[in-house]
Amino acid sequence: MNTSTDRIERHIHIKAPRTKVWQALADAESFGEWFGVALQGKRFVTGEPCAGNITYPGYEHLTWSVVVERVEPERLLSFRWHPYAVDPKVDYSNEPTTLVTFELEETAEGTLLRLVESGFDAIPAHRRAEAFRMNSGGWDEQMKNIDSYVATH
Repeated sequence: MNTSTDRIERHIHIKAPRTKVWQALADAESFGEWFGVALQGKRFVTGEPCAGNITYPGYEHLTWSVVVERVEPERLLSFRWHPYAVDPKVDYSNEPTTLVTFELEETAEGTLLRLVESGFDAIPAHRRAEAFRMNSGGWDEQMKNIDSYVATH
């Protein structure tokens, strides 16, 4: 695990072809299924926002909202968001965002998925450590979720 306070890095080897992993990642509806967000009818388009209601138990009152940065088919998907923006009474819109990047690499056994979320050092100091801690644990779970999703779809 990276000890930086600015970035979270995770990777997982998924025993599936890159095309299948890309579908789970870059198709917004599929992404929403494993990530826990209602994204029916949505698409990930470079430069455009994408949002949906969180479906994860205990967080259903929140809206997941990102702005898609880059979509490079079967290689890279990235978006910006406000990390751990979970207090409905707080307006996070003037805060800096973090950049979430997923990269895919084909291997002999399947696909290597790398995740980097960077930019935590710019998050306001009063919530930076909690956002980092919560997203760090969240990405551990999400790596398991996409692996399970790809294995069963």
